[in-house]
Amino acid sequence: MAEELIITAKDKGGIYAQILPQIEAVVSAETDMIANMANVSAILKEAFGFWWVGFYIVKPTGSSDTSHVEEELVLGPFQGPLACTRIKKGRGVCGTAWAKEETIIVPDVEQFPGHIACSSLSRSEIVVPVFASDGSVMAVLDIDSEHLATFDVTDKEWLERMLHEINFGNK
Repeated sequence: MAEELIITAKDKGGIYAQILPQIEAVVSAETDMIANMANVSAILKEAFGFWWVGFYIVKPTGSSDTSHVEEELVLGPFQGPLACTRIKKGRGVCGTAWAKEETIIVPDVEQFPGHIACSSLSRSEIVVPVFASDGSVMAVLDIDSEHLATFDVTDKEWLERMLHEINFGNK
């Protein structure tokens, strides 16, 4: 088994405090959502060395039933190994965070009912909703670690703050 990575909340807070201005500078002049999501994924992966960092974007399913538009999460920009492409609302950690409209921290993915195993190497996860100007969830930021219990309230607070301040075409 790989050696467990231990980063204290203070260390994490320092890293987030250091990269937040960089993220804001990179995305402030860019209005394209995909470009900004790609750069945010890259900066987070580089700064922390997370196993997988990326976005899933809420999109219509393409159903022919025009009387009822269903949506699903579709894979967006990411850094890391191969990922699941589509996730239904309420399924897995990403779909649950979308449905509940709240950040979900999972210390051990094997203990999360209905976890979708895109990679058997993923051990813990945090998913943070990205809100549109109308208050609906337009995407989720998904971060996976190959270590147990990687994510905590420090990650939640900084990631929520970061996503609130970034323009993904949602402000």
